Amino acid sequence: MKSGTKKNKGTVVKRILIIIAAVLVILDIIAGNYLVSFALMRSSASGVDVAPEPVTTKDTQDKVDEVWKSISSLTDEWVESAEKETVSLTSKDGLKLVGDVFNTDKSSHKWLIAVHGYTSKRQHMYPYARYYAKRGYNVVAPDNRAHGESEGKMLGMGWLDKDDIKLWIDYIVNIDPEAEIVLHGVSMGGATVMMVSGEELPANVKAIVDDCGYTSVWDEFTDEARYLFHIPQFPILHTASLISKLRAGYTFWEASAIDQVRKTKIPIMFIHGSKDNFVNADMVYELYDACPTQKDIYVVEGAGHGQAMYLDPDLYFEKVFNFIDLF
Repeated sequence: MKSGTKKNKGTVVKRILIIIAAVLVILDIIAGNYLVSFALMRSSASGVDVAPEPVTTKDTQDKVDEVWKSISSLTDEWVESAEKETVSLTSKDGLKLVGDVFNTDKSSHKWLIAVHGYTSKRQHMYPYARYYAKRGYNVVAPDNRAHGESEGKMLGMGWLDKDDIKLWIDYIVNIDPEAEIVLHGVSMGGATVMMVSGEELPANVKAIVDDCGYTSVWDEFTDEARYLFHIPQFPILHTASLISKLRAGYTFWEASAIDQVRKTKIPIMFIHGSKDNFVNADMVYELYDACPTQKDIYVVEGAGHGQAMYLDPDLYFEKVFNFIDLF
């Protein structure tokens, strides 16, 4: 009797452990799927929701707000007077991609592709485009997939977008075979242009400017998961990465800007704010060190995420053009 009782108890314990394990796996899958929906679904993703509380000073924020108002007014005037055409391309997976083309100087072969950030849209890159236009650049400002007017349900986080940017490069080369192209991206746009940098690109692409891009989606989501949900990488983030492969077409691990930068043949300028706590400022040093080509780095003291240009736009673009004019 006692032996049978022990055996029954052992069986019950095993069943309980199996049930607990199954429940934990199910909860892990649910949590991982939620994270993917929260971060990558077009209808759910929000840069405001995922951004941590800024650590910049009030003086810095006041200066940024003041410069932003001034630049916004000048940008609106430029857009009103510029020759602009809205065009569309089709991505390799069949999505309609929409972008604005500014023909600012038809005699010029200089071109900019201005790439916006996470849950942003092409209009947010107009202030950057205006400075390039003043230097004789024609401009392409696209909406990334699942942003603005471009189609798509899942955000590409730069990894899917890199192939879309290659289509915009081809678009420019088709209309101007002598084009000299600069890619300039901010935040997720910065990660995008770095991810493009490791691809086989035409010789027309002369230089890349990354402003506050992340090393990889894995690194960025690890930071945000800790901040938003106070969870470690294992197991939920690992599960979310695999679910992302099923739903969005890529894992967080493979979507690596730093791996692409290590392969690049294109000169890259790296820009970051020293007080950026959304895309950790330490990432820019890792990226700079990984780059094997001609490079430069500009860390703006006191600037938060995406604020580098707005603290001192004249100095920002002086450094940008001093770099890209070399090529």
